[in-house]
Amino acid sequence: MKTYLASLLLAAGLLCGCDHAEQSDAARKQFREYKTKAEQGAVDAQYMLGVCYYKGQGVKKDYAEGVKWFRKAAEQGDADAQYMLGRCYNEGTGVEENSTEGVKWWRKAAEQGAADAQFNLAYCYRNGAGTEKNYTEALKWFRKAAEQGAVDAQYMLGIAYTYGESVEKNDAEAVKWLRKAAEQGYANAQGVLGSMYYHGSTVVEQNYAEAVKWWRKAAEQGYASAQDDLGICYANGDGVEKDYVEAYAWYSLASTTNKETAEARDLIEKKMSPQQIADAQNRAKELQAQIKAKLKYSTSRTQ
Repeated sequence: MKTYLASLLLAAGLLCGCDHAEQSDAARKQFREYKTKAEQGAVDAQYMLGVCYYKGQGVKKDYAEGVKWFRKAAEQGDADAQYMLGRCYNEGTGVEENSTEGVKWWRKAAEQGAADAQFNLAYCYRNGAGTEKNYTEALKWFRKAAEQGAVDAQYMLGIAYTYGESVEKNDAEAVKWLRKAAEQGYANAQGVLGSMYYHGSTVVEQNYAEAVKWWRKAAEQGYASAQDDLGICYANGDGVEKDYVEAYAWYSLASTTNKETAEARDLIEKKMSPQQIADAQNRAKELQAQIKAKLKYSTSRTQ
């Protein structure tokens, strides 16, 4: 799907120019070419010119000009431009914030099959943002986006089936969609899937080792809830060999946002020797550094 790919490229900063100084001449040249074609009415060039102004690539950043060219392309039916125009209205970027207008343009893009717009439209229906709250419509658009591989939509669809949100509760469907999202690296889905394996369900046999596997993936992305769960597993020996040093380390990472986790860490500390405590504190610092580096790398790929 062109629109979903374009949004990923936009996020990665790969559209319309480059970040490096030695490539700025190429970016400016590309900008001029887009501008010439856009002024002649070429819809793709109008969209790309909007991206250049929005990102400040090849030209000084100018959100209002970006909106101007997104609108021209959107009015010609370009789904990418419709998505971006909806985003600008929703965020109030280059135009006065207007969530209703945002929904209007996202709907146009969504009806053309744009997965990112489908997800945003679903989210608006789910939360009553820019439109009346409608869980049935939300589920419809989450499904359309999820079937195109949109990871956030797969997660939301899995949650809907988990709790019976505008659809009959269905553990099999919940696991199916959560697994799809988890396998794409979505931490929230990994956390929920880990919980399903830890507790067991009508379709997932209780499996502590599998729970640990998914919680670890989420924990290594900085997901505090999974870090806490991983600490519990190491403290109790659930799915892993009991290890107070590892338990203490993971509890320490999660404790910054959870008072109960801090208390759990303090309890196992009483069972540890001074050397074990020192080792655990060093291990926590090591884990924190690894997570920070991983998140920094992940962020750099989307800027």
